[in-house]
Amino acid sequence: MPGTYPPAPPTLSGDLLTISRFLQQPTAIRRRLRTFTDLRFVSDQILTQRFRSSGGAVMYEVSEPIVNARPVESVPPGSTYPKDVPGTGTAAVAAVQKWGQAVDLTDEEIKRSVYAGDAVDRALRKVINSIIKQVDSVTISAVGSAITASGAATAAWNNATTAAILRDIELAKAAIIDLNQGYMPDTILLSSTKYAYMASDPNIANLRRRESTDNPVYTGKIDVIDDLAVVVAPLSALPSDDVWILDSKQLGGMADEAEVDPGYTVGDMAVQVGTTRLDSRDAWELRGRRLTVPVVQEPGAGRKITGT
Repeated sequence: MPGTYPPAPPTLSGDLLTISRFLQQPTAIRRRLRTFTDLRFVSDQILTQRFRSSGGAVMYEVSEPIVNARPVESVPPGSTYPKDVPGTGTAAVAAVQKWGQAVDLTDEEIKRSVYAGDAVDRALRKVINSIIKQVDSVTISAVGSAITASGAATAAWNNATTAAILRDIELAKAAIIDLNQGYMPDTILLSSTKYAYMASDPNIANLRRRESTDNPVYTGKIDVIDDLAVVVAPLSALPSDDVWILDSKQLGGMADEAEVDPGYTVGDMAVQVGTTRLDSRDAWELRGRRLTVPVVQEPGAGRKITGT
């Protein structure tokens, strides 16, 4: 017998009641946000420091010297120590931006989902993903503009015969460390295509432990290479199709406005979510936002590998 549309409402009235309570309780929404472990900002992986904004902006210094300008001298017995004024970097100010989006969910869409609450989960994921995409795009663009040091790859990574991927990575790390600014590269940022070349490179494959199953043939991913955490981003979000070696602890951080306004809750990803009941439309408005700005303090903590 052919079905009719719209379908009959659920016979269990508790379905709608449960979702309504969920949408009205910020603590319940926060718990739901914590279950989205697969939704991660690239921004927070390459700019790991955390800054607090004040008055909608954050002040910071760029390229603060790690040593004083006056050389250390031999101090004779009983003499005073030669004094110097600690060097400072270039002062800069960054304004916090509020990146957000809202969607509406009707009571019918919530009630008639195959599983009660599935519509809410999908809506939350789409809103958070949209915010992640925007914030990551702004952050990676700022990082790409700040980092000017670069070095050419030995050969294109898509050529399995001539590519020297591990050597290219080691040379980039060495160039950063040799600046003697205390930088210690710990992250590699690259596109999905460059990641595919790296993961399938025969030279790297020959260096892996053959008795282990934690390699891309079985897991489909490389989490660490050459002591660098691997961060993969879409090519559309990167400034160029190059590979970036970074010291994520020194490069900079995200300045978030952490105060939570009434009606909002915030999860581990610094995304704030709020809901409003639209009684006249039998619907809910679900809003997501992140108040943040990327801060690049140490451009020298990163290096670009070109020609990959």
